[in-house]
Amino acid sequence: MSETPFKLATKDLGKDYPGTVALDGVSVGFAPGEVHALIGKNGAGKSTLVKMLAGSVVPSRGQIFCDGIEVALSSPQDAFAQGIAIVYQELSLVPGLTVAENILLGRTPKKRGIIDWQATYAQAAAVLERMRVDIDVRARTGDLGVAKQQVVEIAKAMSLDPKVLMLDEPTSALARHETENLFRLVRGLAAEGVAIVYISHRLHELRQIADRVTVLRDGRHIDTVVMVETGVEQIVQMMFGEVVQRERPGDLLPGGTTVMEVQGLTCEGKFAEVDFSLYEGEVLGIAGMLGSGRTELLKALFGAEPADSGKVVLQGRSVDRPTPARMKALGLAFTPENRKEEALVQAHSIRANMCMASMGQIASGGYITRKMEQAVVDEQVAKLQIKVASTEDAVSSLSGGNQQKVVVGNWLSTRPRVMLFDEPTRGIDVQAKQQLFQVMWDLSREGIATVFVSTELEELVEVCHRILIMREGRIVDEVRPETLTADELALRCMGEN
Repeated sequence: MSETPFKLATKDLGKDYPGTVALDGVSVGFAPGEVHALIGKNGAGKSTLVKMLAGSVVPSRGQIFCDGIEVALSSPQDAFAQGIAIVYQELSLVPGLTVAENILLGRTPKKRGIIDWQATYAQAAAVLERMRVDIDVRARTGDLGVAKQQVVEIAKAMSLDPKVLMLDEPTSALARHETENLFRLVRGLAAEGVAIVYISHRLHELRQIADRVTVLRDGRHIDTVVMVETGVEQIVQMMFGEVVQRERPGDLLPGGTTVMEVQGLTCEGKFAEVDFSLYEGEVLGIAGMLGSGRTELLKALFGAEPADSGKVVLQGRSVDRPTPARMKALGLAFTPENRKEEALVQAHSIRANMCMASMGQIASGGYITRKMEQAVVDEQVAKLQIKVASTEDAVSSLSGGNQQKVVVGNWLSTRPRVMLFDEPTRGIDVQAKQQLFQVMWDLSREGIATVFVSTELEELVEVCHRILIMREGRIVDEVRPETLTADELALRCMGEN
C-alpha cells in the first residue's frame, strides 16, 4: 500500500484564524484502496483539515496534491472536479424527496427540460447496485431509518464517481449491526480503488475498519501508523497524552426520595405502558436498539411529543399533559440527540445559545442585558471547560464536543432537578465524554437525577447506577451495571439470552 501513489495528499498545510492556529504544518497522504482513519480530540484540527480538502475552507499556507499534481481547492466545486466527495456527520438529505431524487439532487437527467423519471430511477438504482445495497429508489427518504439514510447519503457522494470519499462520523447514529453493514459497504468501496478518509471518535472501531490511522493534536500531525501494528492505547496516548479514565465513584449512591415517577406512559406506534421511578441523585440509563422508543420516550417526558395516555409525576406533582414550558418550570431539563437542529441556533453566538433556556431566571424586572447573561455564560464555560476564543463567536464555529457542552450548559443554567440526556456523547471525543460523565456525577452529588440514553452501551455500564432495557417500545428488563458486560447488555437489548 505504501508503494501506491497517493490520490490525495497535503504538504505543510496550515490554517490561521484571528487569535488561533487551527492547523499547523500538516503533511499526510491518502492512498487508493485503503481506509485511512483521521483521529483527534475535539479542537485537534480534523474538521479544519477535512473542510480544506473539501474546498470549504481555503488554507493559509501549504499545498494540496491530487494524483501528485498540486491543486487549488477554493470551493466545493473545485473538490468535486478533482474527484473528492464528503459525507458529513449531519445528514443533508431532503426528507420529502425520494431516494433517487436525493442521490441525484440537482443533477436529475432531463428530457426537453422535464425530469426524465425513468432515467433518474435507473441511474440511482445503478449507484445502489454498485454499492451492493437494496433500497427502493422510489421510497420517500424521510420514511427510511437512520442507517438507510446514511447509505443514501453515501450513495449521493458515490454518484459523483469520486476518487476520494471522506466520511465524517458515519456510525455515530448507528446500532452495532448497522455499523457492521456500513463497514462491509466501506470495504467494498475501498476494494474498487476509492481512497476512504474515515473520521471517527469511536476508537474501538479502528481495528475493524482502518488500514492506517493519522492522529492530530492541537492542530499538528502527531503520527500516521499502520493499524494492525498499533494498539488503541497507543493511539489514545498520541491523541491526549495521559487521559484519566474515570469510573463511577463507589460512594456515589442515589437517595431514597422519588423525584420522578412515570405511570403507564403510552404513545401509539412508539412506546407503550412505560413505568419507572427515578430517585434523587440517581444516574438512570436507558438501553435499547435504534427504534426501541428511547428518544421518543424522552421527548414525551419533556412534553416535546404528546403521549396518548399515562402520566408523569415530577417533584410530587402529577402532569397529565406535559409541555416543555411546564416541565422546565417543574425542574426538568432535556438535551436532545440532534443538537444541530433541536438544541442550538447555529447562526447565533455561543453566549445567546447558552442563555436560551434560562432567560426568565436571568432577566431582572422584565429586561435582560449582555452583562447579566455573561455571568451565567462564564460560569458554564469554566465549569464545562468549553474551549472558546470569544463567547460572541457563532456557536457553529465550535467543534462538535464544544457545541454539546454549550447545550448542556444552557440547561444547567436553569438549575434543574432532573436532567434528560439523549445521546449526549454522540460525535465527541474520549476526553469530552469523560468530562460529561463527571458532570453527571457532580449533579448526582447535588441530588440532581439524570436519565441517560446512549447507543454506546459501554458508557451506560460505566456511568449508571441502574439501566432499563427498552425493546419494541416497552421496558422489558432492569439491570445493575455491575452484574453484566456491555456485550451481555447488547444481547439483552436484542432479545437474546
